[in-house]
Amino acid sequence: MKLKCLIIDDEPLAQRVLEKYVSELSSLELKGKCSDAIEAMEVLQQESVDLIFLDINMPRLSGINFLKSYKNPPMVIITTAYTEYALESYELNVLDYLKKPFSFERFLQAVQKAEEKVKVVAESQETGKDELEYIFVKANKKTININLDAIQYVEALGDYVKIFTNDGHVVTYQSLKGIERLLPSAKFYRIHKSYIVALAKIKSIEGNMVHMDKGTIPIGNNYKQGFFQRIHPV
Repeated sequence: MKLKCLIIDDEPLAQRVLEKYVSELSSLELKGKCSDAIEAMEVLQQESVDLIFLDINMPRLSGINFLKSYKNPPMVIITTAYTEYALESYELNVLDYLKKPFSFERFLQAVQKAEEKVKVVAESQETGKDELEYIFVKANKKTININLDAIQYVEALGDYVKIFTNDGHVVTYQSLKGIERLLPSAKFYRIHKSYIVALAKIKSIEGNMVHMDKGTIPIGNNYKQGFFQRIHPV
């Protein structure tokens, strides 16, 4: 499977270097080149992309602000002439940080990280194994480790989600769909447009309501059939 990638950089020379590097790897497919983040947003509405090579200092919208505005971005590798944004970019979950000028060997190392991440996800989906024990989320300017076995349910709150655990709750800037991708389907199920529940934490089901240790959750009409098939497979 080829990784579909996008170059976002306002420097023509940098674009050409990246385009050449991409062309030398059969595992990559270049879907486009953009000179700024605004143009990239338009492309991303039309194209499905797995990996972005992103510059930081660009006109109109910086690479950092582009990432902050993008709720669930594809994998991102930063390509920049500056080092001072490294910590901030890693807090935004970028895969790697390449300081210009960088060699093809260094570029290859970064791409291999992306390939490895895709491979791990694919193998997990194919085997049905659930080896994940925790997730990391950002809250109150910190990155917090949440054990999956401690999660009761997740509630959507506009642009945020509230993760209810055995000990309390955590609010993080994330979409419910984004959190759903992180949670293993063997343990969690979406029962409503605004709720995901931990199957093991369900105490009882009464009518269209699911009773948990920490609350009672409604079952959405669009999710009811799939949910009952899941807990009572035919």
